[in-house]
Amino acid sequence: MSSSDLHIVILAAGKGTRMKSVRPKVLHAVAGRPMIEYVLRAAAGLKPTTTTLVVGHMKELLKQGLAAHPVLSYVTQEPQLGTGHALLQTASVLESRTGILLLLSGDVPLLRGHTLAGLLEKHEGSGAAATVLTAFVEQPYGYGRIVRLRGKISRIVEERDASPAQRKIKEINSGVFAFSLGPLYDALRGLAAANAQGEYYLTDLVAAYRRQKRAVETVVLDDPDEIRGINSRSELAEASRIVRQKKNEELMAAGVTIEDPATTYIGDDVAVGADTVIHPGVHLEGRTEIGAACEIHSGTRIINSVLADRVTIQNSCVINGARMAPGVTVGPFAHIRPETELRENVHIGNFVELKKSVVGAGTKAGHLSYLGDATIGENVNIGAGTITCNYDGEKKQQTVIQDGAFIGSDSQLVAPVTIGRRAYVGSGTTVREDVPAGSLAVSGGKQRNIEGWKDKKRGKT
Repeated sequence: MSSSDLHIVILAAGKGTRMKSVRPKVLHAVAGRPMIEYVLRAAAGLKPTTTTLVVGHMKELLKQGLAAHPVLSYVTQEPQLGTGHALLQTASVLESRTGILLLLSGDVPLLRGHTLAGLLEKHEGSGAAATVLTAFVEQPYGYGRIVRLRGKISRIVEERDASPAQRKIKEINSGVFAFSLGPLYDALRGLAAANAQGEYYLTDLVAAYRRQKRAVETVVLDDPDEIRGINSRSELAEASRIVRQKKNEELMAAGVTIEDPATTYIGDDVAVGADTVIHPGVHLEGRTEIGAACEIHSGTRIINSVLADRVTIQNSCVINGARMAPGVTVGPFAHIRPETELRENVHIGNFVELKKSVVGAGTKAGHLSYLGDATIGENVNIGAGTITCNYDGEKKQQTVIQDGAFIGSDSQLVAPVTIGRRAYVGSGTTVREDVPAGSLAVSGGKQRNIEGWKDKKRGKT
């Protein structure tokens, strides 16, 4: 099947009342990513001609949440009268099309792209009017049951309409269908709402097609977890656990040590090199890349950052939007903010914060410093308590510290300012002017001791 024949429809109109939220259900995050993003990714991998969302409840919020997907089309289902009625709303954009319609749900995020590709292959190869993705589960409560006659699917019966015998059936409907577009919309218009919920069930198309002597096929899933729907916060947490577990297993199989997978949260887009050790309680998020032979200690959170090989991150650091070269060490309790680059063998110690700065190879900032909007050369020593005073009340200003400079403890560098090569800044100095190369900058006067001051303050002789 060519991609020009494929049209994706995603149902996302539901209220999600069990979520008890003011946000659209499908925007709630599974392992750090909105659940509908998983569905959109799986669909995009099939290279469809069109992708259409059926929206309703909080549709404007949903569209805002999906603004990064400009190729999506939207149709509105109001009122919401069932899944058959939902799909019928797409007639205005798809009825004139030919090919295959693949129906997905925005709240079923664990479906894999190769599963959908297999469903489409079976549908096209069989020439069926409809092909249903099914699964066998031990506890089928709440799902529509697959009723078979002489091995072939004859109809789908929803839980509320099923007889006691039908409720014992363990093969369930996933809600994922492939339809040939030709007969689809006429069949949808022929659906009736003669059921316990008074809705137009899409699943009634199976029996309708059978009566019309049209072929209906099934594909049975090996892993029922793929079709887990999310209707509550507990189901959201369980889906996140499954995603994280699969990611952790994938990384461990590739040579990464994860000491406690149950407390290690690694996003689906994260890459980690072999022989890296990840301690308990680590969060790796976004498009983070961790090199080989790194060590990430407990309590650390890394977002959208790139760490080269042999980087060590000590406990309880937050790193966001940074790049680190081989041999860097950071922490504990460091905060590395966006647009920061740490070059080879840099050491950033405890309670140091960096923002939008470049730090040259071999430079050390061991304690209690803030370095913002700075360009720092190689082999610089930053003493404890150093601050780059980068904000003048209107805009951020730059600090430049050249190679080999030594910045004494408790110094304030008032930007814009340049500290020259191998210059020294004495402890406690406030630097307001450039310091030439090889010079010593001091701002304090001679120390003066006032004898007896303490006793005099207390009124004693």
